[in-house]
Amino acid sequence: MKIKTRDMILVALFAALTAIGGFLKIPIGVVPFTLQVLFSAYSGIFLGSRKGLLSQLLYILIGLSGIPIFTEGGGFAYVFKPTFGYLLGFILCAYVIGKITEGTKEIKFIRFFIASFAGMAIVYVIGVPYLYFMINRVAEAPITFSAAIKMGLIPFVVQDIIKCVIVAITAIKVVPVLRKSGYIN
Repeated sequence: MKIKTRDMILVALFAALTAIGGFLKIPIGVVPFTLQVLFSAYSGIFLGSRKGLLSQLLYILIGLSGIPIFTEGGGFAYVFKPTFGYLLGFILCAYVIGKITEGTKEIKFIRFFIASFAGMAIVYVIGVPYLYFMINRVAEAPITFSAAIKMGLIPFVVQDIIKCVIVAITAIKVVPVLRKSGYIN
């Protein structure tokens, strides 16, 4: 895939926004409330599937290289944190949202909401089992899968649905402007 300089800048920008979203956190247990899902969703909508995926992959690679841009630092050892699965979910979140929305002729709230919700669901589908495995097997603190759901999903569902609404509302306003100016197709 050939990537233009402008696209490199946008990919880096959304990686940085995801990092900033991680620093805007409210600690409420093992999994903190952050704005990372919001910026992951925006990367899929505004950059498309491939560049959105690249932005989230760049975010993770920078953090794994040792630069402390994750919610609780950085470095390769972060893969052993119970919340690392959510970070992996951001990659597919951006990709799926981009796939659902790129090339959309009709700019409608429901399409962007469904895309955002699908992306958010993917974050949980990857994040909650990873949380369960890391707490159960690596930290050796036995919990049930339903406890992992109560810890890593239930407290965030309403907030993330609100984020999906915010993404959809802003997307129906911003996407037509970006298309008209030639920044996205």
